[in-house]
Amino acid sequence: MKKHNILKVVLITILVLTLLTWILPAAYYSSGYVDQGRIQMGIFDLFNYPFTTISYFGFIVVYVLVIGAFYGVLNKIGAYRMILDSLVKKFKSHEKIVISAIMILFAVLTSVCGLQFGLVLFFPFVISLILLMGYDKIVAALTVVGSTMIGIAGTTYGYTNTGLFVTGLGMKIDSCLLGKVAILVVGLAILIVNTLLYIKNNKSTVKTVETKSKKTTKSRTTKTSAKAAKKEEVVTVKNDETNEFVPEKSSKKVKLVWPLVTVLAILFIITVLSFITWSNSFNNTAFTNATKAVTEFKIFGFALFGKLLGTVKEFGTWTVSDLSIAVVLATLLISLIYKLSIDELLDGAVSGAKKAIKPAVIVVLVYTCLVITTYHPFQLVIYKAILGLSKKFNIATTGLVAILASLFNVDPTYAFNSLLPYLVSVYGLGAKTTIAIMFQSLYGFTMLFAPTSLFLMCVLSYLDIPYTKWLKLVWKLLLELFVAFIIVFIFVVLA
Repeated sequence: MKKHNILKVVLITILVLTLLTWILPAAYYSSGYVDQGRIQMGIFDLFNYPFTTISYFGFIVVYVLVIGAFYGVLNKIGAYRMILDSLVKKFKSHEKIVISAIMILFAVLTSVCGLQFGLVLFFPFVISLILLMGYDKIVAALTVVGSTMIGIAGTTYGYTNTGLFVTGLGMKIDSCLLGKVAILVVGLAILIVNTLLYIKNNKSTVKTVETKSKKTTKSRTTKTSAKAAKKEEVVTVKNDETNEFVPEKSSKKVKLVWPLVTVLAILFIITVLSFITWSNSFNNTAFTNATKAVTEFKIFGFALFGKLLGTVKEFGTWTVSDLSIAVVLATLLISLIYKLSIDELLDGAVSGAKKAIKPAVIVVLVYTCLVITTYHPFQLVIYKAILGLSKKFNIATTGLVAILASLFNVDPTYAFNSLLPYLVSVYGLGAKTTIAIMFQSLYGFTMLFAPTSLFLMCVLSYLDIPYTKWLKLVWKLLLELFVAFIIVFIFVVLA
């Protein structure tokens, strides 16, 4: 089952969900529990739902392919490999610190900005960097997926992840901020420690450096001679995992690197600024006013910039569709700067998009799971049975249904909508703060192992990491996170 492992796992998940539509009755909550009877999923549904998925979530598929094309073009430019090599050289002897710093950066950006989809744009860059530093694909996956999911679990001001709690439960976005920060900090600490322990216990996956000392003329002082001693370092990476994910060194001499660095830096800044929900999270309308001023500015009575830009959204309201446009424009700009021919541009874009096909297919299939559970809502029957085990609010039963809701629904909005209205009808709003922080953190936790986790399954597919191998390596991490989160929940309840 090694070949196409992730694809098979997701297909099996779809079949399991299909079977559940035949076993369990459908139900929904609308001012009361409504039993719909069984709404079985048929053969034609099984084949039609992927097309339904594309009609609703096709923009995410396009986003994945655009990212693939972007890196395909970068691979045609020698400056990109030079940037990677330069960073590896600068980070030498500090690789573990760098990996920890990347995890912290990704988690904080996700927590504060709700930036998980935007960060996907930089996943291939970080993966290439980690592999070039000599670490294996598991370390790369833990870095990008682990940190992003911990960021979701400990979301603070990321309105895209907490908006439903703010509106549905009548909460402020900074409610129980200390508990959210605790989840973020504790989760990050556990993730970083487990990643470093994995590196330590799997030294064969890390580069080894052989050092040879050259003879040097003795200087007048021992201190001076020690500084003058030179070492010739031969770096040998004990795995060949970099070949597929790292661009080859260009045979052409590259004179300018700074233009590519500048474009990548600007793209990163735009990604961060455009995904922060400024008005909802921070009550800031500066970008809304600035966008309006630019698009409505008239020259001799003609709104030139508004016509040139077209329908452009202000920062804070962007989606991955808008970011896809920015990536395409950046790709064209880079190709102009480095004088790529049209054939080179198209060859690079097509080659990169081909590499992104597997993750793009996974996107379709994972969201097909969401379509099934939405069109055939059998899950509320399960939630009702579990919550019925306790007459009062209970961390154990609430935590279990939160994990199941996350497992059945890849999107946090759908996950929360599938359960929160009924849960509130059972327990009321007295425990809304605890419910909110539990759902948020357990959603991020579940996405570290669920076969319906979009980010996890796409990255595992991209890196060709078997799903079972991933589970065997992260089960201790999951157990530690779960225990730590439960302790935080208890403190929140007691507070």
